[in-house]
Amino acid sequence: MRHHLGRAALSAFAVALSAAAAQADVKIGVIYDYTGAFAGGGSKAAAIGTKNAIDMINEKGGVEGHKIIPTYADAQSKTDVAINEAERLLNDTKVDLLMGVFSSAHCVPMAAKVDAAKKFMWANVCVASAVFKDKNLQYVFRPQVHSDQFGEASCKFVAENAKSKLGKEIKDVKVAIIHEDGPYGAGVAMGNEATCKELGLQIVHKEGYAATSTDLSSLVTKLRRAQADVILHTGYNPDITLFLRQSKEAGLKWAALIGHGAGYGQIDKLIETFKDDVNYVYNVDPVAAQLLDPKSLKPGLGEITAEMVKRYKAETGGQEVPPHVSMGFNQAWIFLTDVLPRAIKKHGGFDPEALKKAALETDIPEGGTIQGYGVKFFPPGHKMAGQNERSSPVVMQYVNGETKVAWPASIKTIDAVLPLPKGHAYAR
Repeated sequence: MRHHLGRAALSAFAVALSAAAAQADVKIGVIYDYTGAFAGGGSKAAAIGTKNAIDMINEKGGVEGHKIIPTYADAQSKTDVAINEAERLLNDTKVDLLMGVFSSAHCVPMAAKVDAAKKFMWANVCVASAVFKDKNLQYVFRPQVHSDQFGEASCKFVAENAKSKLGKEIKDVKVAIIHEDGPYGAGVAMGNEATCKELGLQIVHKEGYAATSTDLSSLVTKLRRAQADVILHTGYNPDITLFLRQSKEAGLKWAALIGHGAGYGQIDKLIETFKDDVNYVYNVDPVAAQLLDPKSLKPGLGEITAEMVKRYKAETGGQEVPPHVSMGFNQAWIFLTDVLPRAIKKHGGFDPEALKKAALETDIPEGGTIQGYGVKFFPPGHKMAGQNERSSPVVMQYVNGETKVAWPASIKTIDAVLPLPKGHAYAR
């Protein structure tokens, strides 16, 4: 027997369907390293920042009437685990999108796989330019800074301060570039080499090493011979610790040590180990939002940053709020307050196609995010399709336990201490 639904019943059915659709939860798979080497290198801090953003949005009723249901997964600082977790979340948990990812070594293969499956991924923290370069990804987006920009920032900072601080012509400043040899370190070092050369700085040594190295003494010996004024270093916490210890033992000296995120973003860990020896170290990173003057940002963003800081301190009991908290929080906030609402309102929901269209329409001006930079994504066909073209890192300096912004000049909060003052453990 065939059932004939009357018009009234049909329209009631349609209303019920659309009400169900309106109330459908947005399932987000969030992948970070909660354990393993990367956890303390910034991944856990970023994960807390991301969770705080999701919590704050849900407390306000979600997005356009939809609750955000996050599933948090631990990549355990292992690439194969990260990929397996991505596949599990997409295929078994049936999340609507993936978000997070700390390590570029996880991010590069994951982005390629997710895009090939026509699923949506939003990258919060990983910075390797290789995630996007010449891949023409369609469903992967990253508001975060990329590694080529890290390499540029440190070289520009050195060149701009050569004469006034180091008393040398740019061509006479000697720079050494050292890095862990994964996609993160190699990517930043490539940017270092290209920009330093372009600016006319003298590169006296460049070398990569395994992040798992247990001895860097031969590298330290080569650096002693090269006599660099400035050492540009990209690494994680264990290898940075090893490098600083062996440099001190061997009597390696420099005018400035500039790190590039990762382990250099976790200054409290370095201070714990090295005390005053890490005073005046530099770090290139997307800025920790609480270091910016809220007056230079869109009204209301200062309050959001304050809430992020308050929650992070309450959860961890720590006083130092590393930049990774802002990275995890800010990118999640951009997605939840800009991309997702437009996908739902204008493009009918939050399937990969709707999210992709909404992301490509994002147009946030400078000063429109808690980290200061704006957001507009390079379009399909561009060599960096999916990357934010308005992102920018800063050069920070750690001075007596406080983090100051030393570059760019437009937002700096300190006149850089350069070279290291006499009497410092690594000063010439």
